[in-house]
Amino acid sequence: MAESSGSAIDARTTSDGRFAYLEAGPCGAPPLIFLHGVGGAARAWRAQLEAFGGRWRAMAWDMPGYGGSRPLPEVTIASLAQALADFLAALDVRRPVLVGHSIGGMIVQELLAMVPEAARAVVLAQTSPAFGRPDGEWQREFIAARLGPLDRGETMASLAPKLVAELVGDGADQSGMALARECMAAVPEASYRAMMKALIGFDRREALPRISLPCLVLAGEKDTNAPAQMMARMAERIPGAAYVCLPGAGHLAPLERPQAFNDALKVFLEHQVPAMERVAS
Repeated sequence: MAESSGSAIDARTTSDGRFAYLEAGPCGAPPLIFLHGVGGAARAWRAQLEAFGGRWRAMAWDMPGYGGSRPLPEVTIASLAQALADFLAALDVRRPVLVGHSIGGMIVQELLAMVPEAARAVVLAQTSPAFGRPDGEWQREFIAARLGPLDRGETMASLAPKLVAELVGDGADQSGMALARECMAAVPEASYRAMMKALIGFDRREALPRISLPCLVLAGEKDTNAPAQMMARMAERIPGAAYVCLPGAGHLAPLERPQAFNDALKVFLEHQVPAMERVAS
């Protein structure tokens, strides 16, 4: 099981003021960076920062336009990947382990397509290699279902309970669900709209066989946004990738089942990242 580190979690901002992030663990430890989804925030990774901050320099960013991070002038998966590269450069972080959840996993895939050796290892959690055709019927319905209520006058705060409930599986951790609702309610409407539209046309399926880093593809059994069967096929296309499906978990596995998520991540890290690169707790 992933032990608690007892490390303090500090709120920080990069020296250029562009990015806000949370950090736990010694600065000299190997970097482990968590990237949240459309309805998330850096604080959504609190359970992971607490669990891994002893052996790792564990960090979670606020994606551009979220929390204290400045929005981008144009939001695309490519511009978000470049923002991630800028974030790593601002912290002077080289070849971290990247853990990308949902759109965070798409950003990781895009960064690897740009810079294949940008990471030491990657975890693609409850994500997809493609959102499909820009003019596809399913894609239009997906976006309309999420933006329609806002067009009709709802707010992120009023929508948060329903949006979160639709994303989770069975027996979700209640404190995690409270945090998920809190994060979703705090997402600026403009950022939510921009991120949803950024999904349109994303397709990195052809790049999967070129991922040459240690990779864990982490699915949730009850996830309807990134179905487990699709993620299993995704893993098959990545050379040497490990695949884990978390029983009962939906799309918000890090919050729904933090211990199970952490256990899967810990096993992957212990097997794929040489012990000499880790700091003893």
